[in-house]
Amino acid sequence: MSTPSYAVTDSLTMLRRNLKHAQRYPSMTVSVVALPVMMLLVFTYVFGGALGSGIGGAAVGTTDYIDYVAPGIILMAATSGALVTAVGVCVDKTEGIVNRFRTMPISRASFLTGHVVGGVIQTLVSVALVIGVALLMGFRPSATPVEWIAAVGLLVLLILALTWLSAAIGLVAKTPETASNMPLPLQFLPFVGSAIVPTESMPTGVRWFAEYQPFTPIIETLRGLLMGTGIGGSAPAALAWCAGLTLVGYLWARAVFRRGAVG
Repeated sequence: MSTPSYAVTDSLTMLRRNLKHAQRYPSMTVSVVALPVMMLLVFTYVFGGALGSGIGGAAVGTTDYIDYVAPGIILMAATSGALVTAVGVCVDKTEGIVNRFRTMPISRASFLTGHVVGGVIQTLVSVALVIGVALLMGFRPSATPVEWIAAVGLLVLLILALTWLSAAIGLVAKTPETASNMPLPLQFLPFVGSAIVPTESMPTGVRWFAEYQPFTPIIETLRGLLMGTGIGGSAPAALAWCAGLTLVGYLWARAVFRRGAVG
């Protein structure tokens, strides 16, 4: 069997291992789903009337506001999944299983690949559940099948980028508790963007930050694909951010793992 074949086989083995862990300990996945669902409930039913009126005029209420906020909350569900990979990698590191893998005749790349692919799958399941809850609450996207495919593709790219970043975080974190806290800025950065309200409603300094941070063009592209609103230059910026974050996360994780800084 060739070296690439060994790498694929070993990566699939690591993927099965991580998915079995997720099945045996579902509390982490449940918590990742719970936060975006709670945010969706709060912003729709508690603040939806006031925020909706502020965005679209007095006639806009809770029903219309969910169409605005749901894409932002869906993206928040994608960012929340970073926590799972960061903690999983750190647990393996602190329990010494990584060093054991180093002594075994397996592909070095398989450990991180298994975690990343497993994290992407778990996060996509969480995103699907959040979308289902949003639909039950009245979210009514107007996307065509092609636009849905494009929206899912964008979410996959974002989740892949954040999962590589979280894998690197898991390797550098000293404890699983630290690993669970370090991705928190990624989870809440969409708030300082257009997830909840348009950036035009923000003070000048905050508005500047909101417009040029990574998540705003991704949110606007996702909202445009799902709701038929204008995308403009958001799509190229969103793809560029996803590609850049993926590259940074991958290179960072690979460098830390190769350096052996996992003890």
